[in-house]
Amino acid sequence: MTDNATHIDPLSALSEHQLFTSTTADDLARLVSSGRTFDLMRGDLLFDEGDISHSLYLVLSGRVAIVMTSEIDQRESVIALMEVGDLFGELGLLDDGTRSATARALEPSTVIEIPYEPVRALFEDQPELVWGMGRMLAKRLRVMDEALADSVFLDVTGRTAKRVIDLSEGADEFVLPVTQEELAGMVGASRERVNKAISSFVRLGWLEQHERHYRILQRDRLEQRAR
Repeated sequence: MTDNATHIDPLSALSEHQLFTSTTADDLARLVSSGRTFDLMRGDLLFDEGDISHSLYLVLSGRVAIVMTSEIDQRESVIALMEVGDLFGELGLLDDGTRSATARALEPSTVIEIPYEPVRALFEDQPELVWGMGRMLAKRLRVMDEALADSVFLDVTGRTAKRVIDLSEGADEFVLPVTQEELAGMVGASRERVNKAISSFVRLGWLEQHERHYRILQRDRLEQRAR
């Protein structure tokens, strides 16, 4: 089960989301009542790439990875992390297409699943909400553009430095919220190459590491290496 201390209220979360900023509390309450809330253990799948799309998902606690798998060697790439308050699964709402990636819990998590039908009905009644969807998709595209630029302009060591900084969330001491394999998927390289990069940061005195416990000693050096 998830930690209730980090569990957010779905109605409050939806009201603060850019997609529903102009929606009334009553309309949002109807969306929440149409959904179902359930708990996930680490590794549980919400959906697989290629599945039929029928719902949006909102993370109430925990963390969910959005993953794509290579058809050649089955290597996984973590293309996004969905944190508490994040809404995802919206593409099928627009084009009725299948899931473009896999969603899997990285830790014990709680999500609410909201069917497309009441969301579409709300959009038909309030077409101005489409602008919110546009802003949401634009944000997704900017994140993907940044990831593409990183893959072109940064080497594995640079991408590893950037991911470590991102996952620290501003703290100098933190527990890595993903496994080494998942970190490698986020970097877009083999686990061995990512571990080699981390070992180099430790050797240079920029970082201390014990299993998943990290301490950043020279953040400025890591940041410089991530550019």
